[in-house]
Amino acid sequence: MKRILIIILFLNISVLSAQEEKENYKNAALKFTNFYNAKNYDSIFSMFNVDMKKALPLDKTNAFFKSIETSIGAIKKHEFLKIKDLSHIYKMTFDNGVRDVLIYLNQANEIGGMFVSVHRPIDLPKLARNTTKMIWPFKEKSFVFWGGETVAQNYHMAQEVQQYAYDILMVANGSSHKGDAKKNESYFVFGKDIMAPCDAKVVKVIQGVIDNVPGELNPKQLTGNTIVLETSQKEFILFAHLKQNSILVKVGDEVKQGQVMAKCGNSGNSTEAHLHLQLQNVADFFQATGAKLYFDKIMVNGKLKEDYIPVKEDFVKNIDKN
Repeated sequence: MKRILIIILFLNISVLSAQEEKENYKNAALKFTNFYNAKNYDSIFSMFNVDMKKALPLDKTNAFFKSIETSIGAIKKHEFLKIKDLSHIYKMTFDNGVRDVLIYLNQANEIGGMFVSVHRPIDLPKLARNTTKMIWPFKEKSFVFWGGETVAQNYHMAQEVQQYAYDILMVANGSSHKGDAKKNESYFVFGKDIMAPCDAKVVKVIQGVIDNVPGELNPKQLTGNTIVLETSQKEFILFAHLKQNSILVKVGDEVKQGQVMAKCGNSGNSTEAHLHLQLQNVADFFQATGAKLYFDKIMVNGKLKEDYIPVKEDFVKNIDKN
């Protein structure tokens, strides 16, 4: 999964020590806000420098800002937060969300860089790893497509919001599916039960998102059908891309370890059926920092592992209790 961002240009320039808003940035932020609220995206494009216009042509500029307006509405207010690498960062409050908008201006006061992300308060709790004992969320043996603590093993490591996350699927004869690759039912993991890895409380549920045709994406609903659990230790576990109409729990439910909560699907920003699983410090995915999710006792590639982080290409299964 990828967080919705616009990354136009990063500049390797020194940091200013002063944290006072500059007049040229103040004017640019006001113009940007007014143009955005008037849905005059052509005028925002006219504020860009040559490199920005190449990176985000007019049609893409219009499509991008239109998608933001459709998703979270108009800007109700904006306020200067800080200076970072000569750029100014503004906290912009929209009708349905808060975003941090980084703006860089060149010497001609043209926008030469912009970065839009969900606003994350600085006082969020810290979480390094789980202390709650976890079981694997599948009954059957499954395959870790992405997992581990390096970018090579786990592309999620490149983004703080989902660092240490797992993408889990099922494999047979070196493939994740058999038959028509455009049908979700062809994928071995599709429709498999997802279990609660520990006793916990359901604190967030997203449902009603359709499953994608394999190979297609739904970036407007990143996590798709989703469950978030909260443990007694204030650890939050997110299950994403669940099958449409398969969620069996609701917010406020207390689930028990091993309880079936939903089925694996292909909803949200997903190209094929899999489970995106992660531990995080808060319930909101967009404000979260990912943490290390250890499993108490599991079979990994046929061998018992204790207090273990599965890594890319591991085959994992819970210990048989027979």
